[in-house]
Amino acid sequence: MREYSDKKNRQAKAYYSDRFYLSPQVPKEKVDTDNIFLKDIKSLESLFVIKEAYIQKGQLVVYISAKDNLKVMKFLKNKLKYNFLSDISAVDWLAKSGEFEIFYQMLSTSKRKRMRVKFFIKEKEEIKSVTSIYKSADWAEREMYDMFGVRITGHHFMKRILMPDDWHDHPLRKTYPLIGDEEAQWYEIDKIFGREYRDVIGPEERDCAKIVEKDTHRFARIKHEVPFGTKYSSEETQTEYQEEGGIPIVRKLKKSDVKILKERP
Repeated sequence: MREYSDKKNRQAKAYYSDRFYLSPQVPKEKVDTDNIFLKDIKSLESLFVIKEAYIQKGQLVVYISAKDNLKVMKFLKNKLKYNFLSDISAVDWLAKSGEFEIFYQMLSTSKRKRMRVKFFIKEKEEIKSVTSIYKSADWAEREMYDMFGVRITGHHFMKRILMPDDWHDHPLRKTYPLIGDEEAQWYEIDKIFGREYRDVIGPEERDCAKIVEKDTHRFARIKHEVPFGTKYSSEETQTEYQEEGGIPIVRKLKKSDVKILKERP
């Protein structure tokens, strides 16, 4: 048996002092630990400004200047054989630094290597489209514009791809409310019925966690068990813990017969 040591009521203390738990960052490795990545970085540095480079989770991460994004993409495809662009997106750092962090996720099928190209831009700064080099950038760039409001020039059809054309704001910005803003609450009412029906129908309920106890078609009654679509009643349901036609020798147990013991007999 282990020797007892006083834990000083550790269970009563909070696990973390911060409001939100921040997981430790994935370790970074130097580029010279991989010969293929080292050659790629030296080739890039001969033509472009490389602000930072490291290996993380087996892939090369490179920070470049925003103005070089199109030229770097051409070089990566034509010279360094990164022939596949699998994803493009942004990270919202507007509250912290007033910037977006843009990243391109690359794959070289001949080298069997992955690379992530990153750079920062200001909120209203424009970047060049890379659809002329990678066709897979087409919908990804439109989604980045739709969700974050990142401005992209040179795209052949730059319009929203998920939200309606007249949608207000960009849903993946951190300032966007989780249940939508006032525009979102009235959007379908205004489009389908017209603004004059706002008082008749009321705003759209966009809180996915809200439960209406009286609605027995879509929600289960709280602290009650009722069949689907049962009319609402304020009376408590008498729950029996054996179905009709159950085992005859087992007595039906009703919730009203349950007693809670204050102490063990």
